[in-house]
Amino acid sequence: MKITYKKSGVDIASAGVFKSKIKPLARKSFRPEVLKDIGGFGSFFRLDRKRFKDPVLVSSTDGVGTKLKIAELANKHDTVGIDAVAMNVNDILCTGAEPLFFLDYIAFSKVKEDVLVDVVKGINRGCIESGCSLIGGETAQMPGMYGSGEYDIAGFCVGAVERNQIIDGSGIKPGDVVIGLESSGIHSNGYSLVRAALSQNELRRMSQELLTPTRIYVKQVLSLLPDKNIKGIAHITGGAFYDKISRILPNHVNVIIEKRSWSVPKIFRLIQNKGNVPEREMYHTLNMGIGMVLIVTTGAAKSIIAKLKDQKLKSWIIGEVVKGNKRVGVV
Repeated sequence: MKITYKKSGVDIASAGVFKSKIKPLARKSFRPEVLKDIGGFGSFFRLDRKRFKDPVLVSSTDGVGTKLKIAELANKHDTVGIDAVAMNVNDILCTGAEPLFFLDYIAFSKVKEDVLVDVVKGINRGCIESGCSLIGGETAQMPGMYGSGEYDIAGFCVGAVERNQIIDGSGIKPGDVVIGLESSGIHSNGYSLVRAALSQNELRRMSQELLTPTRIYVKQVLSLLPDKNIKGIAHITGGAFYDKISRILPNHVNVIIEKRSWSVPKIFRLIQNKGNVPEREMYHTLNMGIGMVLIVTTGAAKSIIAKLKDQKLKSWIIGEVVKGNKRVGVV
């Protein structure tokens, strides 16, 4: 028997049909700076030098993790693409950067075409919501690497910020306060813990809530930056409050988070109780209802909270900066 690429598990013709379907989807997210359609050997994006005088490019790459196992269990694939975008654009937002363009990587052995189209629909929705362009990517069919129906997603994002407007936390000092921005749920980290704590039936029954996409904070936070009251921004993902906030602190300060300053969504307490998860582990793994924090001057806090409320985003003062040695406490 003669061996062909298709017989060995890779269907180039089917991949071509899939790519033809996603081209019109991607075009919906194109900013004026996009110069070429997707599908070439490289993607072209012209930086608008009228908008940026001394631009610094900021990049990030990340994936969705084992949240994809919930999507597979529920056979719902149209939101995980939003997560892939959110995990990246929220990260570069922490520097004050505006997301410009995004590329995706989808790997699988054998997946139905409509599943892949749903994934890309989500990616495109995330790009539109964050104001960046989906300008390229890679779809890799790799027989033997994944089980039938399984796939993985990763993304890569590039943004830009003026050199003199980079937010790096260096100006944080004792007396500043921490504002917590409401999450949309668990977001896209900690799902290995979630899947260990809940049964398969519970995961299936609660899949709609568990698959709620990661909130994208780009437009709301970018609108606050011109006032120059934000000294530090942390995206609460893996490592949560302890690791992510400490990353942006100068060596001479600590942050104290008051966990009673906001209402923790029920889903987190359910996971904690079902899995008998220690309290500190919860705040070291999951966002507990706070997806991003801003460290700001005390006098600006109320105004920032009001502006976020006007944009339908709840926020609270959840902590303070004190003298210390770059540590975070949750009390």
